[in-house]
Amino acid sequence: MFEQVITLIDQANSQDPNSEQLDNTNCPKEHLYALRMTEMLNRFSPQADKLMHIAVRGQHIERWKSPRSDFPMGKQGYHQWRSALYEFHAGRVIELMQQVGYEEQACERVYNAVAKKQIKRNPDSQLVEDIASLVFIEHYMLGFAQSKPDYDEQKWIGIIQRTWKKMSPQAHEFVLAGNITLPSPLVPLIEKALSGE
Repeated sequence: MFEQVITLIDQANSQDPNSEQLDNTNCPKEHLYALRMTEMLNRFSPQADKLMHIAVRGQHIERWKSPRSDFPMGKQGYHQWRSALYEFHAGRVIELMQQVGYEEQACERVYNAVAKKQIKRNPDSQLVEDIASLVFIEHYMLGFAQSKPDYDEQKWIGIIQRTWKKMSPQAHEFVLAGNITLPSPLVPLIEKALSGE
């Protein structure tokens, strides 16, 4: 069942009309993201069980189907979009788990993790949050910075500090021990943000 549901998640994410370059090859954006999530999980928490592998692989499933533009602009609209996304992704992963025969208890555990229920209290939700934050820092933070040339240093320090606050002490240690590749141009800013915690 595990291999079946991972295959279904990968097939769904391979339909992403958006692509990203990797080694001169165009990859469906969310499929590449999902592979990076699994790769980071294997590095950060190699003992994670199969249900957490499903949660991490499906964390962004079919994200392009719920674009930010469907929600109002501004902070409130952004939070509405994020909340809707959590429920959308969690629901889609559960549909695929049920399709291959997973029982209710397993589905509920994955749903809560993907929907980020009770972060800081639910270790599964925190693990998904940690992996997402680590993947963002290693693979996406620099691109995000380049797409926001109007953001000043203070705005960036705030973004870095908020990302850091979402993460567990174990994830902090993982970063500080040099276990992820930090985006070189942003290292001075990251150091400045963390020194002012």
